[in-house]
Amino acid sequence: MSRWRRSLAGALGSIKLRVMLSASIALALGVLLTTVLLVRQAERDTLRQQRDRELAATVRVAAELSRRVVERQKALQNSAVAFDRTMLDDLARLRGYFELKPLLRGMFGGLFVASADGQVRAYVDQAGISSPAIDLTRRVYFRRTVAERRSLVSEALASSLTGEPVVVFTAPLQDSEGVYGVLGGILQVSGRELLADLLDPGDADGGLTVVSDATGQLLAHPSQRGLLQPVSAEARLGHAHAQWLASGSPVEPGGLMLEQPGELVSAAGVAGPDWMVWRALPQSELLEPLHAARRQALAWAAGLIAALSLAMLALLFWLLRPLAQLEHRAQHLFDGRHDVHESWPRAGGEIGRLSRVLRHVSAERAQLEAFNGQVLKKLSSVMDAAPVGIAFTRAQRFELVSAEFCRLVGRNEHMLMGEPLQGVFASNEDFHSLASQARAAFDGGQAYLGEWQMLRADGSRFWAQLRARPVDAADGDGGTIWTLSDITEHVAAREQLEWSAAHDALTGLANRKAFDQRLTRALDGRPRTLPAELVMIDLDHFKPINDQFGHAAGDAMLKAVAAAITARVRASDLVARLGGDEFALLLESCSHESALRIAENVRRAIAAIELPWQQHALRVGASLGVASLAGDTPNVAAWLHAADAACYEAKAAGRSAVRTAARPALRVVGAAPIAE
Repeated sequence: MSRWRRSLAGALGSIKLRVMLSASIALALGVLLTTVLLVRQAERDTLRQQRDRELAATVRVAAELSRRVVERQKALQNSAVAFDRTMLDDLARLRGYFELKPLLRGMFGGLFVASADGQVRAYVDQAGISSPAIDLTRRVYFRRTVAERRSLVSEALASSLTGEPVVVFTAPLQDSEGVYGVLGGILQVSGRELLADLLDPGDADGGLTVVSDATGQLLAHPSQRGLLQPVSAEARLGHAHAQWLASGSPVEPGGLMLEQPGELVSAAGVAGPDWMVWRALPQSELLEPLHAARRQALAWAAGLIAALSLAMLALLFWLLRPLAQLEHRAQHLFDGRHDVHESWPRAGGEIGRLSRVLRHVSAERAQLEAFNGQVLKKLSSVMDAAPVGIAFTRAQRFELVSAEFCRLVGRNEHMLMGEPLQGVFASNEDFHSLASQARAAFDGGQAYLGEWQMLRADGSRFWAQLRARPVDAADGDGGTIWTLSDITEHVAAREQLEWSAAHDALTGLANRKAFDQRLTRALDGRPRTLPAELVMIDLDHFKPINDQFGHAAGDAMLKAVAAAITARVRASDLVARLGGDEFALLLESCSHESALRIAENVRRAIAAIELPWQQHALRVGASLGVASLAGDTPNVAAWLHAADAACYEAKAAGRSAVRTAARPALRVVGAAPIAE
């Protein structure tokens, strides 16, 4: 053989050349991966920019809708000033008054004037003015307008003519003697007067824009069938609406971005009536050009990789024939039926050297196997006699397990051998945390001891105490010995004691001790914990329930109150029973305005309780005081004092009310804080 042929044969027998060829394939894969990553980055940038545009557009719609609502409220209030009592009984004067108000009539689909006793004296619409015999005393918005002497916007009502949602704007007619009537305007929410130019039912980009009230009821929808339905019924907004509810149903004029599979969903609050504008835009429409580019790039990359792979496969098949023979012989390396010196390939280079090494290993295998068999038999006997589960792992895989260990994890030895240790833990996070802690203990020359949840083969879980020690502290690859004991009953008893120490036994809410601890953490964590709000709740008319119906009725009412409060706060808020009929809320990461809304919702929920008891319906009210945590609030006592003072003010104002503490800083005189 000539010199150049021998050089070529030596080069082709080198594993280095094969590594180089493999690197060529890796380079082709790198091109493919780079293409995919670049397209994905472009997708993320496109979605981020579109989110900003969608949020800004939704906020603009909400702001414009708020402006129109306020404009109509002010117009109605200004028109109410021109009334006097004598006009209510004079239809001619009423007719003349409304004929001089074309702008006001253009703002509403209908106008009415009613006396304080609820009788409609005049009704104006496109057909003219009439005096229908309608009694409004059953209407909540009418009763509230008369009682509270202020303008209101009603909740959404179904029109008796079209079935579409309408709202009623009201303004009290009053003089020095009091309220003598109500001026009202009826407005179809999705009609031309309010939303027709804001909501486009035929968005070219596939977008959907709807309006709901604060409870999630749809007031405006491109489809008539969607009106007065819950937002959750709209498939394109269901997940986003659930996220909005979970965050406390914030009516945020500044806008929110919410998660919805396949959609970009933005929402913004309408200041005034507390409505919500929702906007959904399909992501597929935005990303289709990028997806098309990715498909084309992937097609070209796939073609290139396929061509290179075929060429590489043919080359490697020819180069690696000795390696295939070596692989076949290595598969029977520990098979005692084959002679240790037969069937090895004749080759040079790395394959030849590897063949000689494996032949030597095969020769020593028989001696080692006999010795290891004796050791394993003795070790298995010791492990099976142990009262705790024992396992040996190497590279975080089981190599030896005891019968007790198998029983505890609900698997037999065959199911565990060679499997990863991670498989018997309740979660991957638990396993990675354990591995980190055990490594730290081993590095410090200590054994590891900890408690973790373990997973049985049937999916059930149990608490176990784990002990671990390396076989050889100086050899990280020497393996680890584990012992396992079932401590489920011990953990359950301990958790019950811990829960009882921090919760009220009657209501299950946090007790005074746990509440004070959370207040202290909020105070000490400033300014990171700002804003934070404290709400004190004192029940009204609770003592008569205990006196007349007994403590069992009182306990049942306290449980009902606890459930009502919990249903009206966010998942992150802390609800506590401080003792007797006193409750409290800690609202962290909550603005003062949001705290007032939550407090009002809690007050209404408590007032709505009707507890059946001995053929009676028991009711209570609540007075609430709200106090903000400021940067200069001196201590927890000062914060509690401010909220208590606001609560007392609510009681002094006639009860069943929400009052806020004075916002100036607090100073401390002696041990008692007072407001400056």
